[in-house]
Amino acid sequence: MTSFTTGACAIALLFGALDAGAGAAQIAPDRLDALKAEAARGVDGRAKLVQEMIDSIFSFGELAMQEVETSRYITAILEKNGFTVKRGVAGIPTAWTASWTNGTGGPVIAVGSDLDGIPKANQKPGVAWKEPMIVGAPGHGEGHNSGQAVNIAAALAVKDIMIREKIPGTLMLWPGVAEEPVAAKAFFVRDGMFSAVDAVLFTHVGSNLGTSWGQPGGTGGISVLYTFTGESAHSAGAPWRGRSALDAVELMDVGWNFRREHLRPEQRSHYVIKDGGDFPNVVPSTATVWYYFREQTFDNIRKNFEIGTRIANAAGMMTDTSVASRIIGTAAPQHMNRPMAEAADANIRKIGLPSWTAEEQQFARAVQKLVGGKEIGLDTALKPMAPPDPEPKSGGSDDIGDVSWTRPTITIRYPSNIPELPGHNWSNAIAMATPIAHKGAVAGAKAMAMTMLDLFTRPELLSAAKNYFTNIQTKDQKYQPVLTNEKPYIEMNADIMAEFRPRMRPLYYDPSKYKNYLEQIGVKWPSIERPNP
Repeated sequence: MTSFTTGACAIALLFGALDAGAGAAQIAPDRLDALKAEAARGVDGRAKLVQEMIDSIFSFGELAMQEVETSRYITAILEKNGFTVKRGVAGIPTAWTASWTNGTGGPVIAVGSDLDGIPKANQKPGVAWKEPMIVGAPGHGEGHNSGQAVNIAAALAVKDIMIREKIPGTLMLWPGVAEEPVAAKAFFVRDGMFSAVDAVLFTHVGSNLGTSWGQPGGTGGISVLYTFTGESAHSAGAPWRGRSALDAVELMDVGWNFRREHLRPEQRSHYVIKDGGDFPNVVPSTATVWYYFREQTFDNIRKNFEIGTRIANAAGMMTDTSVASRIIGTAAPQHMNRPMAEAADANIRKIGLPSWTAEEQQFARAVQKLVGGKEIGLDTALKPMAPPDPEPKSGGSDDIGDVSWTRPTITIRYPSNIPELPGHNWSNAIAMATPIAHKGAVAGAKAMAMTMLDLFTRPELLSAAKNYFTNIQTKDQKYQPVLTNEKPYIEMNADIMAEFRPRMRPLYYDPSKYKNYLEQIGVKWPSIERPNP
């Protein structure tokens, strides 16, 4: 079992560089307001790029660790725009950093967003009914196809201003590879991706434009495989000579399900059997179950992981099988930086939500009706940035949590999807290559660009962000990394993509021939009612 403890050397690596970055350039408030307005216009001028990126990445539809086409496409755009790309970061083939530096010194601002899709979430966009383009194929059933477009449009708009105004600093863009199985960001942290970074701006798809500080709702967690090994035998002829690995998996699952009653209600845990044997008439010699153990604090995450591992060992003892575990990844409980969030929120108030058309609202209500959600349409009012809940609600995880405990970090959510959808579902892909996604991403890019300018030109903001990080966030609670010498699970999903990629490739978006993806696949926007066959 891997320990949560960390030595003094690791702490020094993770936290020692916080004071290393040079300060931001000082620009008068009135001038900064004018530059922010210019940055927003620069984003508007790149709306076509935003649309093309969103539609292209949607069409690739790649799963965790197999974001090959996606990463190739994004890095080509960044290299074309003067960024230096380093590939294969942290031993992950689809991971990269793209850096651009202006002048000498200045802050290093890291800007990230996720890439990967959802299994079996393939869906034709722009139609208010279920219709996969390729049955069983993966797709962007969360909306990770949109975030890099947000960040790149913002970065390019800010880059132009930094060059003209001689604002020193470095922009470092990076991808949230394999976020769905929380399988990469902890490796990025462990291997020093953020060692020279002063602040991190992360962005994620949502249905409103906003940010937060402190601990949000949700959980951290550990993603782990348990593989049992026994002995095969003829299931009818000599079952007494077999030692069933599948029996061990099932006993582990039964044991964990009984234990749930005696865990904190804040926990979330789930499993899937990845390997349950071959033929019914062969006692399974190997079987694998994949668990997520989620909780809201470092200590409770560790506690549940240890309970799960004890139950796995007990299941092995009951079946005379051996068990080995492999940590796929981790997600620390998130904690977002207050000064940075307040600065971003002020920018968000200036931008506001997109002006949705009647057709867009009609389409959103049709999709909500389709999945049994409240038929409220798209959000038309910003939500206030409230203080963190003293008792945050439980829920999902995001491995940006590991980054947030090593550098001042915030997440900006932007309105590219429809409220009231179930999440991690084919329906969440419906809007993600439509004008809703495009307009929402442009709004998010404006918020990102303005907040980048704040960090590059307001030294007092960087100072306050680092003070909050050091003297409030990490005063009593330090980062507790799980990973030691584990290797990234880079073979994950390779078989699925090998099966579906050849069928998906003819559907890749071609912006040289079509103005958008809906036009390419023959969808009239918006399509509310399914035509009769």
